[in-house]
This record gives sequence, C-alpha cells and structure tokens, in this order.
Amino acid sequence: MGDALFPVYNNFFIGNYQVCINEAYELSNLSGTDAIERDCYLYRSHIALGHCQLVIDEINDDATTALQAVKCLATYKSRELEREQCVATINEWLADDIVRAIPTVQLVAALILADEGNTVEALKCCHTGLSLELMGLMIHLLVKMDRPELAEKHLRVMQAADDDATLTQLATAWVNLAQGGGKIQDAFYVYQELGDKYSWTSKLYNGSAVCQMAMGRYDDAEKDLVEALQRDSKDPDTLQNLAVCSLHLGKPVTRFVNQLKTLTPKPACIAAIEALEQSFDQAAAQHAA
Repeated sequence: MGDALFPVYNNFFIGNYQVCINEAYELSNLSGTDAIERDCYLYRSHIALGHCQLVIDEINDDATTALQAVKCLATYKSRELEREQCVATINEWLADDIVRAIPTVQLVAALILADEGNTVEALKCCHTGLSLELMGLMIHLLVKMDRPELAEKHLRVMQAADDDATLTQLATAWVNLAQGGGKIQDAFYVYQELGDKYSWTSKLYNGSAVCQMAMGRYDDAEKDLVEALQRDSKDPDTLQNLAVCSLHLGKPVTRFVNQLKTLTPKPACIAAIEALEQSFDQAAAQHAA
C-alpha cells in the first residue's frame, strides 16, 4: 500500500470508519492500483457502517474485479436470500487462476467463507499471504479456533513483513490475549497505545475491555464499553461484551440482549439463543400435549 493511503487504511483497521470515508474522498487525485485500493476501503467502511445498499448502488457492473468483490460482500451482508449466490460467485472466482490472485478477492472470499462456517476454506484463502490484511485474518481465524500456537507462528511472519503496522499491532494483541497469563496485560497496552496515538474507537474500546475482563477488572471494562456504546450504540460486539460484563457485576442484561435481537443481520449469539428458546418451546408444547 502506498503511503498516501495510510490515513485511509489505518482508520479502517482501528474501526474509525467515517474518518476513513472522509480521508478517502480527500484523495481524489489517485489513479491505478492506489485508486482501486482507496475505493475498496471506502466501500468496506460503508459496509461496516451498515450502508450496504449504497455500496451495491454505486459499484457498477463494469467496475474492477476487486470492487465487484466488495459489492459481493455488501450483498452477502445485507440480502439473506442472495447469500447462496454470493458463495457460488466467490467459488467461481477462486477457480480462476487470474482472479483468485487479486488480494481483495481472496480477502472477501475468506470473510464470506468464514461467516458460512467454512473455516478451512477461509484459511486456504488467507494462506496465500497476498497482503498484510490476509495475514491478519489468518491469525484472527486461528485465534477463534483456539489455536494460539499456530496464530503465534503466523504472527512472526507478519511481524517480519511489517512489525510497526497498526494491523500487526492488533494481531499481536489478539495472540497475546489468546495466550493468556501475563500476556493479557501486553495486549491491553497495545489497545491503549493505539487509542492514544490515533483515535479511540468502539473497536479499540472493546479490545481494551475484553483484556480488562480477562484480568478480572470488570468495573474498568464496563467503563470502556460505555465509551464504546456512546460511539456506536448498535455495535454487536459492544452489546455482547456489556451483557457478559454485566453478568459478572450482577447487573441486569435484558436491555443489551433485547438490543441485539433488533439488529440485522442477527449476531450469532442471538441466533443461538433464539434456536434454544424455540427448542424449549417445542419441548414444552409436546410435554403439555
């Protein structure tokens, strides 16, 4: 990535999506690969803010394949009935040697496949290491799979590529948190440093709060999460973390669970809760009969 794009992708990585969009519009004099890269982060920021229809409307059919991939992601995120077609589309792209060499295509494919629960295929997309972000996503997925030892191995590769990058610092925090013990404090410091250096966002406050909860500091975690909620009242991570934090503090969680139920698409935790509630209702009805 060119240095001119630093304000764009750096704000995207820390979750400062509106600023990312503003910075992207300021860089109107770019051309070629840099212009495509800028537009990808611009539209991915809109997706993160829930503006999926805007992305679908603005990316035309004659746009570059990288932007078509971003449009596919917007469609997948916002149109449940078209998800199957989106998965079929990315599989077609991955079968094409030329198209699958495009980092954004690999990234979008990995994001969608991971969301589909197909983690193995998502990891295969990341394994190409075509970009720092693919390396970061690989580490993120390995941490989710509870494989911190493999995540640490790939983190070393990422650090060798660019140790100072914000995304590398975030990946370091993920691995440290997953490894636990004294490294949780190191992860906490990463979020503190990034927030103080750039800008505190809902994403960074959530990272800090999770570290605080892992260290048993629930009161401090709650303060971070309240700050996060003020920045984005509909962020599912914030609402889920607040529910967990409130449970540990002996406070009611109904408000946060109800807010999560109103979100579209529904977070995985709510889908699981509703499935359990449905099963319970069915069992109760059969017992009554």
